[in-house]
Amino acid sequence: MARSLLAGVDVGTTSVKALLMTPDGEELAVGRAPTVWTQTGAGAETSGRLVLDAARSALAEALQQCPDDRVSAIGVASMAESGVLTDAADTPLAPVIAWHDHRDEAELEVLIRDLGGSRFSRRTGLPLWTQWSLTKHRWLRDHVPATARARRRYSIAEWVVRGLGGEPASELSLASRTGWLDLHTAEPWTEAMEWSGAHAGLLANLVSAGTPVGRARTSGPLAAVDGAVLTLAGHDHQAAAIGLGCHAPGDEFVSCGTAEALLRTATPGLAEDVVEDLARQGVTVGWSAVRERWCLLGATQGGLVLGKVLAALGVERDGLAELDRLAASAPDVPDAVTLGPGAGDVTIDRAAEPGTVWRAATKGVSGQSAALSDVLTRATGPRGEVVVAGGWTHSTTFMSAKAASVGPVRRATTAEAGCRGAALLAGLADGTYADLPDLPTAATT
Repeated sequence: MARSLLAGVDVGTTSVKALLMTPDGEELAVGRAPTVWTQTGAGAETSGRLVLDAARSALAEALQQCPDDRVSAIGVASMAESGVLTDAADTPLAPVIAWHDHRDEAELEVLIRDLGGSRFSRRTGLPLWTQWSLTKHRWLRDHVPATARARRRYSIAEWVVRGLGGEPASELSLASRTGWLDLHTAEPWTEAMEWSGAHAGLLANLVSAGTPVGRARTSGPLAAVDGAVLTLAGHDHQAAAIGLGCHAPGDEFVSCGTAEALLRTATPGLAEDVVEDLARQGVTVGWSAVRERWCLLGATQGGLVLGKVLAALGVERDGLAELDRLAASAPDVPDAVTLGPGAGDVTIDRAAEPGTVWRAATKGVSGQSAALSDVLTRATGPRGEVVVAGGWTHSTTFMSAKAASVGPVRRATTAEAGCRGAALLAGLADGTYADLPDLPTAATT
């Protein structure tokens, strides 16, 4: 008998993942496709067509593994900041600039001069970085004449949903990372849009994640999703927090990858001076993929540091278990590794044994992460449950250091938390679940 499944798609910087799961939370199939970028003279770019093709390929691969089933709802999460500019007929007008591209450094300086750096951070909840959409949009207006005809700007998730047959919409957690959204009113900041040369309609129809935005119109390899309810699942890190059940006010989701990203769910309403202080410390404040909540997001370079330590020790990832075994009986010598403010600022005592070095390194990066967590606590109140995910959580030494620095933690065992969160939000959109407390719990240890 054919089952009715939920689908979650996560469009990331490196790859696109698609997950099929049953309404009770059993994960059945995962499909993947690479996110293709091109290095140009200006920086890193892709196209709306390539993004949509990759999402369709990943979803088709997952569907091939469940050939007798149908999909009732699809949620799409994605990387933030990057977007697709289109004309009134939804024809793309410009390349998709990578969120980490720095071609807009001059535009950022002009932004600070024209709008005021402090004022910008207070209104948007964003630090003064080149990461946000509005400075890249101004760069495009100056370098790609066709963008003068832009009437819609889709974030990556919004573009994929539109490509599957959905309605045009702007999701709040993604809009919060454009620099165009007023954090305190959840409405477009007209002055910032005008500054970047953006048409007023570029940020229209603002919705919360999990809101139905039409039905899929698909055929061929995607025939099983035709008619499925579509929804936007927001920023992929935030979708992952929902997928892992870490979304109550005070809860903290820690993604331990190349960077160590900390996401704290909070009640809206922080004072503007608090928001500005957080931005000065590199913490973004924006609307969450959880309805009527804010998300504070900061990061350390802990993963990069640990990678450099492994390289210095001559240990590959498959040798991590043996290094953990050595660290378990090694003496606690914090000075065996000295960490500076950047990922490259790592000094290792060459006379120390590998187990001692690894123990010191994991303790050091966990201490940096705990210090950032304390910044979030001072702004929002006590830390709640902590859930960690990502490659470094497979190290028992790292997990011990993490627990010692912030208290009890849960480790995610699901491989694609962002996809899972997107699928669960799809279930909210089509009425499979009534509210967040009804979502099936993800497996953790």
